[in-house]
Amino acid sequence: MQNGTRLAAVDLGSNSFRLEIGRYEFGHIQRVEYLKETVRQGNGLDENRNLTQDAMERGWACLARFGERLAGFPRAQVRAVATQTLREARNREEFLSRGSEVLGYPIDVVSGPEEARLIYQGVARLLPQSDERRLVVDIGGRSTEFILGQQFTPHAVASFRVGSVAWSQRYFAHGEFTAQAFLAAEIAAKAVLDEALATFRPDAWEVAYGSSGTAGAVGDVLAAAGGPEGLITRDGLNWLHDRILRAQSADRLRVEGLKEERRAVIGGGISVLRAIFDLLEIDEMQVAQGALRQGALYDLLDREQPETDLRTTTVNGLMHRFGVDLEHAERVARTACALFDQAAPQGSERASRKLDWAARLHEIGCLISHSDAHRHGAYILDNTDAAGFAVPELHRLGVLVQGQRGKVRKLGVDLDDPIFVLQLLCLRLAVALCHARRAPDTAGLTLQCNGQRLFIRTRVGWAAAYPQSAHLLREEAQAWQKTPWELLIDLP
Repeated sequence: MQNGTRLAAVDLGSNSFRLEIGRYEFGHIQRVEYLKETVRQGNGLDENRNLTQDAMERGWACLARFGERLAGFPRAQVRAVATQTLREARNREEFLSRGSEVLGYPIDVVSGPEEARLIYQGVARLLPQSDERRLVVDIGGRSTEFILGQQFTPHAVASFRVGSVAWSQRYFAHGEFTAQAFLAAEIAAKAVLDEALATFRPDAWEVAYGSSGTAGAVGDVLAAAGGPEGLITRDGLNWLHDRILRAQSADRLRVEGLKEERRAVIGGGISVLRAIFDLLEIDEMQVAQGALRQGALYDLLDREQPETDLRTTTVNGLMHRFGVDLEHAERVARTACALFDQAAPQGSERASRKLDWAARLHEIGCLISHSDAHRHGAYILDNTDAAGFAVPELHRLGVLVQGQRGKVRKLGVDLDDPIFVLQLLCLRLAVALCHARRAPDTAGLTLQCNGQRLFIRTRVGWAAAYPQSAHLLREEAQAWQKTPWELLIDLP
């Protein structure tokens, strides 16, 4: 990463969408511009957990404005991350398809634990270096994340489905504030968050930090009332709670330091924050400057090189957890990537890295069943929490793992993406060529792509020397029949 490089992160939260643009300078990212729009997409989930048309239109309009500002940014320098509302939405693919188009960049839906990891990275990067044991709490619109960590390393992460928007809708639906409503909201929040006590107990951390909307809003109000800057105390929280009760409704609430867009969700946010203070026995919490968007920016730096890409470490961890034959996985990955690099266009290094991961994970399903290992492997990847990966990335790896054998047309996937098709073919070829679980003889074996035609050629005598491998290659050509792609085999 060159000094002066601009990076951008888009955070599609349940309450607000945010755009952060920074400039990389000597290992740090300096803010250049910050845009925020209150979209309240979390309010737009209907009883069937579908985003309403109005909620989608609000989101698309905001993303179109962000997209205009990001015009000209290289794809590798922008990360767009969606959180709980789009994790829940049944029709999220409709929103994401149009949203990615108007933004101009793909939108990653991240799991709760991955959101927590990114939050911690954002918080830690903007804090002074320290060995303190930290608790980071992020109350979002529809989820709350807890993280324990030291320096830049998160040691425990958790995500719970409780947040300022969701709790405001449920317990303060008409904007009315009563003691009974607050009591019910706090009891309900504690019921959801109670399991956090086992990991995030008071003796597990030394300093508590609150990041993002609710913590920032409460910190602003308490500072405007004369309290210490950037500090939320139990007494201050109780004072604000009393002020809200005296106002009786969101419309009548007048508190210095409280922004207009926060008024509608302050009841839910305060009830969740009070529950957390009680549950974890917090006396004071510092307001953190960093948040998810900064974590996404620094994650772009880490993804620049394979050796710093957390996803590589995660893949290695999955291999060990599921008892993968490491030597064979390395063999298949090396073969698949060598073939891919022959036929892929320039600039496909990231796709090659993802193919390498899929190849290394192609046997993780064997721990469950050898005969259906490819299907079990895909299921594992679709349902695991894998640090560094977005949900769509894991799904795509799962599709590659599932597609390592069998008829291609029965996969039921879109074969319009030539890079994906090439990844799939190279994985299938590598699995076939390594069938004897030893390094295949690929000298003189070439793979070329011309439009939707793929060509495999071998040196003279190769088929006679390796008849089983030649048979498997011919079967592979048949597997691509009745697809938009044609695989031609030349085995002299």
